Amino acid sequence: MLSLIVAYFVTSWMYEDRARAFIQNMLTTDGTQIIQTFQSTPSAELVSFMQNLSGLSLTQIQLYDRNGTTLLDAKEWPVQVSTGEIESVLRGEKVVRVDQIHTAQPVVGLPLQADGQPYALFLTVTKEGTDDGAMNAIHLLYVLILFIGSFLILIAARYIVNPIRQLTAATRKMAKGQFDVELPTKRKDEIGILSVSFNQMAKELAKLDQMRRAFVSNVSHEIGSPLTSISGFSKALKQKQISEESRLRYLTIIEEESERLSRLSQNLLQLSHLQHNDRPLHVSAYRLDEQLRKIVITLEPQWGAKEIAIDLNLKPVTIRADEDQLSQVWINLISNSIKFMPVRGEVRIETVEKENRITVIIADNGIGIPEEERTDIFKPFHKVDKARNSSVKGNGLGLAIVKQIVDLHRGDIAVSGQPGSGAIFEVSLPQ
Repeated sequence: MLSLIVAYFVTSWMYEDRARAFIQNMLTTDGTQIIQTFQSTPSAELVSFMQNLSGLSLTQIQLYDRNGTTLLDAKEWPVQVSTGEIESVLRGEKVVRVDQIHTAQPVVGLPLQADGQPYALFLTVTKEGTDDGAMNAIHLLYVLILFIGSFLILIAARYIVNPIRQLTAATRKMAKGQFDVELPTKRKDEIGILSVSFNQMAKELAKLDQMRRAFVSNVSHEIGSPLTSISGFSKALKQKQISEESRLRYLTIIEEESERLSRLSQNLLQLSHLQHNDRPLHVSAYRLDEQLRKIVITLEPQWGAKEIAIDLNLKPVTIRADEDQLSQVWINLISNSIKFMPVRGEVRIETVEKENRITVIIADNGIGIPEEERTDIFKPFHKVDKARNSSVKGNGLGLAIVKQIVDLHRGDIAVSGQPGSGAIFEVSLPQ
């Protein structure tokens, strides 16, 4: 509306100024032609000649003699001419002005000689011959543009504002913890892109909320089970009539469950430090193949008890990394292979060096990992055994810790293999 108002006044000023200049030139040209026509007609009588021409082509004419007397019909003359202007024209000067009092139209005065006498010829245009009609049409056009434009702006504003209102309502729902919101994404403009980004953010927040709930549930389960066992067997120990064998068995269970709680606490603390990068890497150069051999020897009680064969194919290779943290990676991966391995199974550990990267392959012929589980095994508390069989030790944090350590070393970890035929873990690290 402001731009239309400004355009109204600017256009009016520009159009009227140019129109008046055009009319002034037209009046000067017409007046000169009238004088030339009269002077080329010797038999013409001045007053009658001028009276007959007045009103033609929307031009009004007035004639003054040397005394300033009006010679033509004064009723049809629409403007006021001053005595000074008449005298100027009688002296042979040209007068051009705009009558602001009555019609605000251009007035042109030209000198005329007839029968040796000076006359003053003034010309102007009739009211109907001015630019009022054009200006009125332009003003009407502005009014139509104003109303039509306002209507279109309302429609456009509604088209723009409605998605913003939906976005506002969706954000309020998300602020209350409702992440199952989705905005329509049919639009291709910036609002459509914003809606797509909002939907992606809502999905990610929903995943985080689900992970948070699952984390709380898993922690509660992992803590609750050993606490229940410790509490139950502690009450059983209070009984006086209990055999020494049962007492030792109950104490052993309490000790195992206490160790389980201790491991859970340590793993949670370690995972938290890794996720928040509280402990910087202490990088040093060392022999990776020697580290793997030492870990295999350390885990001998585990694989020896199940008579598992260890096949080592370790080439001499040096790596720059945090030795303590990578040691945790190899212990967790090899322990997992042994844990889910049948008696007299086989574990193969191999190193491959290629393009400034070192890949450690740990393969077994155990129960394997189903394909649908492979994307989730690195999440905290995720277990392929949904029933959480207590005979298999572990709290589902080992692979999550492995993934965090590998990520901190700018490496990659992948799992493959056929279910029922074993699992293959490949850890790729920069050299």
